[in-house]
Amino acid sequence: MGNTTGFLDISRQERTYKPVADRVKHYDEFVIALTDEEVSQQGARCMDCGIPYCHNGCPINNIIPDWNDLVYQQDFRAALEVLHSTNNFPEFTGRICPAPCEAACTLNLNEEPVTIKSIECAIVDKGWEQGWIEPEVAIHRTGKRVAIVGSGPAGLACAQQLARAGHEVIVYEKHDRIGGLLCYGIPNFKFDKSLITRRQAQMQAEGVVFRPNSHIGVDIPAQQLLDKYDAVVLTGGSEKPRDLPVPGRESKGVHFAMDFLTQQTKRVLGDIVDGISATDKHVVVIGGGDTGSDCIGTSKRQGAASITQLEIMPKPPEKEDKGMTWPNWPLKLRTSSSQEEGCERDWSVSTKSIEADENGNIKKINLVRLDAKMQEIAGSEFELKADLMLLAMGFVHPVQEGMLNELGLDLDPRSNVKADTNNYQTSIEKVFAAGDMRRGQSLVVWAIREGRQAARAVDEYLMGHSELPR
Repeated sequence: MGNTTGFLDISRQERTYKPVADRVKHYDEFVIALTDEEVSQQGARCMDCGIPYCHNGCPINNIIPDWNDLVYQQDFRAALEVLHSTNNFPEFTGRICPAPCEAACTLNLNEEPVTIKSIECAIVDKGWEQGWIEPEVAIHRTGKRVAIVGSGPAGLACAQQLARAGHEVIVYEKHDRIGGLLCYGIPNFKFDKSLITRRQAQMQAEGVVFRPNSHIGVDIPAQQLLDKYDAVVLTGGSEKPRDLPVPGRESKGVHFAMDFLTQQTKRVLGDIVDGISATDKHVVVIGGGDTGSDCIGTSKRQGAASITQLEIMPKPPEKEDKGMTWPNWPLKLRTSSSQEEGCERDWSVSTKSIEADENGNIKKINLVRLDAKMQEIAGSEFELKADLMLLAMGFVHPVQEGMLNELGLDLDPRSNVKADTNNYQTSIEKVFAAGDMRRGQSLVVWAIREGRQAARAVDEYLMGHSELPR
């Protein structure tokens, strides 16, 4: 590093947010970015540690110290090249990745890690602003055709890599827009969808063909892909939601979180959608993860009367034991920007039943508190008024009906498509799987990694060798 004492002389400075009172009035992104000078100063905090644990903390093994130093030298263009060498879409991860790299940063031992995520986002945003990011069109064509099913981050990363290797790539997406859960599962105030359409345009210029409204196994037989293409890559999501099998589950006003979030995103994007609304309602969100948090932020913007988030797990500690957890991702209490906007949070709570009124609409939820062994505490029963209940308890595995059942692919013990991380090949020779469909519900950064690695595996399968990076 050019500044060998930067980590001693410069304090951590993170991006900030616009005031809550302002940002809850709209669905636009509300992060206030650092200036170029501030980003440069933050890059100077990278301490050139002997073993950069951030490499291992990052699933795509971003070369973090290198672009930190380049940013410190204010060579953003060179930093962008280093960043793109491992990550196709850093503007995605720079906004919605939880940043396990920062948890692994050596400076996190004193709770002042380098602002890796903010620097990453600043580099790529600068690249788009300056026009440095252009299509990379393959010089030679292989004549091989590859179908990719699913246009989430795994599918997009795989498609871009294979197109740059010279293959003809067609991406099939069941929804009307490209992006998978990036598009419909994450609210616009966290992730503006123009980020996807911008990359889509770049990839189309590189030769990738997108076919939305194409539901393989429903609208189009999966066998048709096997007949038409030299390889097929399955990169759909883990979309089977975890349900809540309690009495009263059928009550009106009880919905899966993704249905709620998808409808609102469609409205923001200009579609006319009637359906679930939190306006003037007492909302209860079941599940304490990112999806539950997104439901909170969306409900707040829709004008909910109250919002309560319930988690079955115990409340995490305020701070982790660094000696026990570092450099691994720690379990500790985190508060999202949506939770900061206003909601009640409660832990160690289990749902016993749902009660409805005479019209079948949910009116309250019966709950009980749990002890440290996840056993019900006698006499701790209580109830909450609820007009809308959103189930955000995660996803169990990919949807089996349709494509997977038609193909008859082998599944792993968790009902994901069975494939290893060496060749990503399924039980059918020319069919590959990557991302959440293979590994289960996970992070965007893991999906990008698997998409890139699967692209290399497909390239090797088709050509006998590959120059694509893993």
